[in-house]
Amino acid sequence: MTFILGSGSPRRKELLAQIGVVADDIRAPDIDETPQKAELPRLYCARMAREKVAAVQAEADDIVLCADTTVAVGRRILGKPENADEAASFLRLMSGRRHKVITAVAVKRGDKLWERDVVSTVRMKRLSDAELAAYLATGDWQGKAGGYGIQGPAGALIPWISGSFTGIVGLPLAETANLLRAAGYIFDGETS
Repeated sequence: MTFILGSGSPRRKELLAQIGVVADDIRAPDIDETPQKAELPRLYCARMAREKVAAVQAEADDIVLCADTTVAVGRRILGKPENADEAASFLRLMSGRRHKVITAVAVKRGDKLWERDVVSTVRMKRLSDAELAAYLATGDWQGKAGGYGIQGPAGALIPWISGSFTGIVGLPLAETANLLRAAGYIFDGETS
């Protein structure tokens, strides 16, 4: 059995290491991540995780894990900003408000699929123009849903969360460990 992480995210690799899980192989799937017309954020996120796990080539006994993290303000999905202007518009939209961070996880082994999504609520402080400019200058917004990563400099902009911190980072660890166990992954020190 080979454990394959279907993600190019260094954060997911680091999070898995926190629970003693090291991928035997990393294969980032290449799929179209465009939301469908009127698709709700939670359904979109779960669909992305399923499509990613289905796109990873694996042998029948391999365990494949994929995830997707989506930031939503109401029904609006905030993906990864294409440039600093789009990141600024996302951050202005979330400034002084609560938003949702959804992370969906899909684990596949053979023709079986286990999946779970975790929704966390995050409040971003009201951002001054100087704070916004300083954050954008860090470049930390690049490649991150909603244009921020709570585990980096943007952590100073987030005074309150309700939910899973690791889910906000990109992989809810408790739920992920349960999915891996269900698929037959044996953690160090556990017996089958």
